Amino acid sequence: MTSPWGRSLGPLIVSSSDRAPPFTILLAGLASRSRNCKQEKFVKNRTRVAVRFERMAEVKTRLAKHEEKQLCQLLGNVRLCLLFKGSVHGFTPLAFHSKCDAQGPTLVVVYTEPGLIFGGFSNEGFKSREVLVKDEKAFLFRLNTGEKKDTPLKIPVKDSEAAIYDHSTLGPNFGNGSLTILCSGMQVTSSATAYYEFNAADLYGEDPSFVECEVFRVESIGDAIDSQWRKITWTAEEKKRLMDVAKNYKPALNSVSQARVLVVGPVGAGKSSFFNSVNSVFRGHVTSQAIAGSDATSVTTKFRAYNIKDGKGGKSLPFVLCDSMGLEEKPGAGLKTEDVPKILEGHVPDNYPFNPTAAIQSTSLGYIKSPSLKDKIHCVVFVLDACKVGILSEELEKQLRTIRSEIILHDVPHIVVLTKVDELCPLVAESVQNVYRSRAVEKQVNTASARLGIPVSCILPVKNYSSELELEYNNDILILNVLQQIMRFADNYFDNIPVERVDSSSGSAIV
Repeated sequence: MTSPWGRSLGPLIVSSSDRAPPFTILLAGLASRSRNCKQEKFVKNRTRVAVRFERMAEVKTRLAKHEEKQLCQLLGNVRLCLLFKGSVHGFTPLAFHSKCDAQGPTLVVVYTEPGLIFGGFSNEGFKSREVLVKDEKAFLFRLNTGEKKDTPLKIPVKDSEAAIYDHSTLGPNFGNGSLTILCSGMQVTSSATAYYEFNAADLYGEDPSFVECEVFRVESIGDAIDSQWRKITWTAEEKKRLMDVAKNYKPALNSVSQARVLVVGPVGAGKSSFFNSVNSVFRGHVTSQAIAGSDATSVTTKFRAYNIKDGKGGKSLPFVLCDSMGLEEKPGAGLKTEDVPKILEGHVPDNYPFNPTAAIQSTSLGYIKSPSLKDKIHCVVFVLDACKVGILSEELEKQLRTIRSEIILHDVPHIVVLTKVDELCPLVAESVQNVYRSRAVEKQVNTASARLGIPVSCILPVKNYSSELELEYNNDILILNVLQQIMRFADNYFDNIPVERVDSSSGSAIV
């Protein structure tokens, strides 16, 4: 099999009727040695991958703000959503298509060691169609880093009938070979065709090698839904109603005075900021009781059970938010999934210092050997960065699914909170009221559902307080709506416990 420009795509086939030569033993020995060499190479490659992931606490684009501004000049009023990063997902066509197929309009950005940034855009995107694709809006580009930093170079497609060659065994291929990326490892290739006219040196310099490749989904800012895909009321009266619901909440079992809610998620997703945001709503001003921030490793190192008070010096509200250490990709770092069952069962005391290399034991200091029902977890909240749901690493997805399996085993209801929706969608950045009119938010909700196996109805967007100095009631309403669902789900936990199985004197479930 060959591509349209003659490159072989099929495997080398050897006839099964060919007989082995007489030097069978010698060849077998050479084959064995070859296998050993391949195994050594495989181990080395796996080591390189492990080191690469150790260096990547979270996936971020290399684009600076002024560079993104140049791209928006070429693309119009759009938002860029990172789908693929070669240093994280692998510099291969397979990795590219697994992350970028069927994503709609797509932008490919390549970075070189000298600092050049170039690539291509396809309005039709990639789907592994194995065909030449017509795309009248496709173009190649190079960002300028000299004196005219605000004037990018744009090379529009000349013959749109073959703007891209979309093939599952090839990376991004513009103009049937005019510019191909990820087809030769970390090198681009180009050839003269009728589809794009450019000088290769003007596009990427004299050296075809590169150090990074990123691919973005291109979303129109004006891509809003006419009506909310979830009904929510944005009034001061609604905020007061939701606050009253939270203040007057009573767990479904009299033996439990406060619902305990566990918050888990990857490093940097906004777990601690979520507690701070809920706390801020009831304090009446922005607070930062839980340590929060962005770092390569988890800022939270202890298990914390936070009471929320109704105003300064007020009484504790009928729910407790339990913060945990962030999940990390690399081994020996972040929350151990083995600790989660102990937390759910109520064995882990407040202020317990997590040990990323060893799970909590019954002999650990402060271990609660006979927890009562009020010590257990009654609802779990997964906190995920809405911008990164689509590029969540396989390791983090595996950890989240493992934790969910334990949660299901313990019959604990759970929801997902998607944070940073204002960073995900410019419409939401303009006004939080647009959150349920945003196609970008709706798409990430569906993506989170597909990746974690959690129903869409259990996935809620939120904007944490992070840069604000004062409260904003639209923000509060979104946070309070999440809190209302948490309380409803906690009641589902209590509903699953027959009354006759509860010891009212101790609050313990009778086994």
